[in-house]
Amino acid sequence: MKLMTLASGSSGNCTYIGTDRTSLLLDVGISLKNIEFGLTDSGIDPCSMDGILITHEHSDHIKCLGIISRKYNIPIYATAGTIAAIKNVKSLGDYDHSLFNEIERETTFKIGDIKINVNPISHDAADPVCYSFNNGKAKVSVATDLGIYDDKLVSFLSDSDAMVIEANHDIRMLEVGPYPYQLKQRILGDRGHLCNEASGQLIKRLLNDHTKAVFLGHLSDKNNYPELAFESVKQELQGNPFSNDVRDFGLEVAPRYTASQIIEV
Repeated sequence: MKLMTLASGSSGNCTYIGTDRTSLLLDVGISLKNIEFGLTDSGIDPCSMDGILITHEHSDHIKCLGIISRKYNIPIYATAGTIAAIKNVKSLGDYDHSLFNEIERETTFKIGDIKINVNPISHDAADPVCYSFNNGKAKVSVATDLGIYDDKLVSFLSDSDAMVIEANHDIRMLEVGPYPYQLKQRILGDRGHLCNEASGQLIKRLLNDHTKAVFLGHLSDKNNYPELAFESVKQELQGNPFSNDVRDFGLEVAPRYTASQIIEV
């Protein structure tokens, strides 16, 4: 399995997951130019995409959906509620709605040689979900835009070889920052985003003896810093039963505007 974040943050999100036979995009919240550059710079043909999976309808996850659909005609997979919400986003322009494939909130399906598992998440969107991917040899999981997490989500994400987990904000920066009160409350609420400490606590529960990569994703550009997110999560990982050296888990912050390295597990 291969994992690469093409961009991750409150400014836009897109992730590549693939094998030698199958190539997928998870969310397309950045420009088509940046998606194409990130893929081709890593030796991946944009024309080879077998599917686009959407977590929810917010702009930083679907910004490019209209233009990429018009150019490449890639099948789109999302829940019924998310599809309905996307169809109401006028800024996407005209594109072929027959590309949509409706999936259930709790289901498993296959695209090529990748088995995809779907799980609902707590976020202020129509019908949001997260995904894990398995080709029978390795498991990759991506979970961002989490207001809270529970034992069910931990079980869903467990046993991952590589993962992208949200570390959206530092609570103190958010509290004293420029956002209006209502937006602060939304971010801090059960349908908002995970803070750095909660991200570290979740990751600590997900670590295993074959964790090869952990990307911290969806950082706020106003209420977090990459170094702060990394150090806060690192602190929460102390005392885990596997290793106190986070380099053993490949812990790093996913770049906001550029592609990460390709992780192979």
